[in-house]
Amino acid sequence: MASDSKSISIKSLIVWVVMAITSLSLILSSGVNLYSQINTYRQSLEDNVEIYAEIIGRDSVESLLLDEGLVEDKNLQILSASELVENVHIYRANDDQTIEFFASYNKEGIAPVKAKIDQIEQLYLPKIAAGIIEIIRPIQHENQVVGYLYLRATADELQTLTSNSILFSISVLVACLIICFLLTLRLQRAITSPINGLVKLVQRISRQKDYSSRAELNGIKELDILGTAFNNMLQRTQEHMQRQTIAEAEQAKLNISLEEKVKQRTNALKEANSELIQTLEKLHQFQRQMVQNEKMASLGDMVAGVAHEVNTPIGLGVTASTMMLDRLTDMRKAFEDKTLKASALSKFIAEGEENLNIIYRNLNRAAELISSFKQVAVDQTSENNRVFSFSRLMDEILMSMRPKLKKVKHQINVNCADNLIVESKAGPINQIIINLIMNSIIHGFENMEQGQIDITIAAIGDTKVSIEFKDNGKGIPEHLRKRIFDPFVTTKRGQGGSGLGMHLVYNLVTQALNGSISIVSEEGEGVAFTILFPVKKVKQDKTQVGTFL
Repeated sequence: MASDSKSISIKSLIVWVVMAITSLSLILSSGVNLYSQINTYRQSLEDNVEIYAEIIGRDSVESLLLDEGLVEDKNLQILSASELVENVHIYRANDDQTIEFFASYNKEGIAPVKAKIDQIEQLYLPKIAAGIIEIIRPIQHENQVVGYLYLRATADELQTLTSNSILFSISVLVACLIICFLLTLRLQRAITSPINGLVKLVQRISRQKDYSSRAELNGIKELDILGTAFNNMLQRTQEHMQRQTIAEAEQAKLNISLEEKVKQRTNALKEANSELIQTLEKLHQFQRQMVQNEKMASLGDMVAGVAHEVNTPIGLGVTASTMMLDRLTDMRKAFEDKTLKASALSKFIAEGEENLNIIYRNLNRAAELISSFKQVAVDQTSENNRVFSFSRLMDEILMSMRPKLKKVKHQINVNCADNLIVESKAGPINQIIINLIMNSIIHGFENMEQGQIDITIAAIGDTKVSIEFKDNGKGIPEHLRKRIFDPFVTTKRGQGGSGLGMHLVYNLVTQALNGSISIVSEEGEGVAFTILFPVKKVKQDKTQVGTFL
């Protein structure tokens, strides 16, 4: 609505533009003409006054020379026949350069005026002001000035002529503007009527969707070009709509025949997906069970084999089912958009049969593998808090690993205060340290004759303990570092590595100890783990000997 209030119609635009141009042209021409006429009237009046002054001056020469007064001279009284002249003063120039009054004429009914002989230079040329015109001219005889003539005449005729000219010009201007306005309205109707007809046609087509209508041609070249182009567009739109209607009818027939087949395939896929989801749930349960089994060294190799063997068929089944879901989504979208083609449906059926066969074979294989390990029992023991010395705990851990550490030349340095005594879970800490050391020996120091491990343990206040584990091994590549705590991530697949060691460490830190673990590593620059978990710090003098690990 705001844009409509600021817009202007073509009708108004044509009227305003034409009238503005015409008005400006008439005003300028009338002004120039009026100015020329007034100047002509003014110049004519000035010429008449100068002629009167010249004639009176010549007639006064003889009287000035004979020293005869002209106050009652008949020559001046003759001026009463002139409607123009009102007052005349004649002055005589003496030999001593003085000027004296000689004679005058005052028109009947006109009061005498004050002498202006002192304004000879200012009034040498006629001067018009306040409805009168004045002039002072020297009276000469044989190239000598014998006197001066002051003439005062009325300028009413100039004002009358000027007023008449202005009135006439305004009358002509108004008449021309009225004629121009009528012609403009006629021109405006001739131009806008076809445009209005085209606008109404467009609005009617927009409301009724009747593309069979056509615009009428009116003989104006530009508008006929627009109407022809609009008719061509309507023709193409009508043909397109007809083709679309035919295509929709054919599509509807095809959809009726395909709808039942799609429903059948959809039901089959739903059943397959339901079975797959159940299998995946069982797999997740089995995965958690395998993580717990990692605590038992005797079952480590078995868990790794199971994870590797089960992961492959399940991954293939998931990939095939995901592909089927994507294809089903595409088919549903094409069906809803009414763009489904027979070739696409045929391709979908062929791919569906192939993917369902893949899913069946791999799920059957996974089911057999899982079934073969259902009888495996896992011993899960819960850890209780107890008071122990951290330094003695680290000595016991290294002592228990001595049989394995004797086989390598790697050096392990432990930095821990002897008086660091805490109350926490010793079992998870024991397994975390063992797994980190074995991970460095197996992976970090691979192809290294001698490596170094630094373990720093420090108390943070009275409520937390920090363990920093560093080695100078080959480090961890970036693509593995991002997934180091995920299950089944290992570089020793098929060589004794299960991929559950670091995942077990993560679970022990976050779940058993309620702490956090972070890693910093660059390939070729070793690895650094930082473990932070809450404890209850115990003073040594409040504990009994024998309560330590």
